[in-house]
Formats: sequence, structure tokens, C-alpha cells
Amino acid sequence: MENNRYRILVKGIVRKENRYLSVEKWYDDNIADPYQWEFIDGMAEFGESPDAAVMRVIKEQTGLTTTIASILYTWTFMLGAECNLGLAYLCDTEMSEDSVVLIDDLRDYKWIEADEFSEYIHNKRMLEDMDRAELY
Repeated sequence: MENNRYRILVKGIVRKENRYLSVEKWYDDNIADPYQWEFIDGMAEFGESPDAAVMRVIKEQTGLTTTIASILYTWTFMLGAECNLGLAYLCDTEMSEDSVVLIDDLRDYKWIEADEFSEYIHNKRMLEDMDRAELY
């Protein structure tokens, strides 16, 4: 019998009107800029639906309550013997932009209009996410 292992990852691209939430997240002390701008992301718990997971992760990391507007794209990658399946969601919030309360793992946040992302964000993966989501 095979021992297949899967992990479900979720990414929440939080939108408030025409602005998107980006958070500054620590990556690695061994690089020049250990903090990078990113969208909210996390992992589904065992038995949790991806929809519930993305709303939980956003709430836990930012304090924001959101609703799902759509699934934007998916991705997969192997890490050792584990298959990782990711789902990126566009989520809307009605809460005010200053309602964000970050967990300790996140250093800062910005609400940025899609056409301004390349001015502020230098994380190639995040810019690719915006392109893949067709939010420009």
C-alpha cells in the first residue's frame, strides 16, 4: 500500500474596494532583505475545507473577517514525498483598512492599488501572483 501524503495550502488575496492587502513577512536572516511583501497564506488543518481554511488564516493573521469572491488559481509542488496543493483566493472585506491587527510573525502591512504594486513590491513571486490572478 502506498503512503501518499498531501498538504493543502491557501493564499488569501484580500481586497477592500480597489486596494489589496500585502503583509511584510520574515523569510531568512541569510538574505540581504529578510522581510518580504506577500499575501496572507497558510495551511488547511486536517479535515478543514480550503474555503474555511483561507478565511480562518486571514482572520488569525490579520484580524479581518472576509468573504470569498472567487478562486483565482491553483498550484502544486512536491516537497520530498509530500504533494502540496495550493489554492489562491480573492477575498473581500468590509472592515476598515485600519482594522488590521497582525500576528507577531508579520512586521507591517500596506493596502496597495493593483497598478501600484510594482512600485512597492519587489517580491517576484508576489508580482507573479498578481499577474496570474489577472488583477492588474
